[in-house]
Amino acid sequence: MYLAHFGFTERPFGITPDTSYAFAATAHQEALNTLVVALGSGEGFIKITGQVGTGKTMLCRRFLATLGEDYHTAYLPNPSLAPLALLQAVADELGLKLDPDEQQFQLTKQINQRLLELAGEGKTAVLCVDEAQTASLESLEALRLMSNLETEKRKLMHVVLFGQPELNQKLADPSVRQLQQRIAFSYDMKGLRRDELGHYLTHRLQVAGYRGNALFSRPAVGRLYRYSGGIPRLVNILAHKSLLAAYGEGYATVSARHVGAAARDTEGVDMSRRRWFF
Repeated sequence: MYLAHFGFTERPFGITPDTSYAFAATAHQEALNTLVVALGSGEGFIKITGQVGTGKTMLCRRFLATLGEDYHTAYLPNPSLAPLALLQAVADELGLKLDPDEQQFQLTKQINQRLLELAGEGKTAVLCVDEAQTASLESLEALRLMSNLETEKRKLMHVVLFGQPELNQKLADPSVRQLQQRIAFSYDMKGLRRDELGHYLTHRLQVAGYRGNALFSRPAVGRLYRYSGGIPRLVNILAHKSLLAAYGEGYATVSARHVGAAARDTEGVDMSRRRWFF
């Protein structure tokens, strides 16, 4: 690989969310601020949407890492479950010992009792649901019913929905209108801005151990932005392949030509945009 060639201690552009590489881009920071403010306001439901690859899972992990001892956190990475199975997953995250034959009503009652116990300990439960657009309407309604429990002063559980734009379409269904009405705070994440991309690349390179001069030429950065649209996951894929192309030719820096080669090797990149660069 190219690690020794460029002086990296690890690959700088992996696509697996890693909070050590978290970059405070405008959209990412605004979304995090929305979550913190909404939670502090005591809202029951919060919604974060964004296209594939905009960093929602990274944001979720960073958000959970900011919560202190006053919160009991739960995380559902895959909510595409039947209502009963979804409640079982939530119960497991809350530390409940489950009876496999438990019915939905009894399970909901146990969850409510657990939330009251946490409240008695001075804790509030925060449930983060990733890929929420995959949840069925019935499961979304089960989440709403489960979140009904509250004291006179505060909610006992906050639910944060992270999803692709299709989540908005699902929430527009009349059968879950009560849930939609409870979402007081929401944010739609965008990609990196053009003026942020160079800083994003530098940040990831430095975390990966790089200490040399600018590794991506200015034309290369421009081409990376045009081909990726600023979507972090696509930036990472193209940057990684660009480094491979430069390494394969023995170059110490990445040129626009290397980015072009990476784009041609990547599905989902609109190569008709090539004419902008020649």
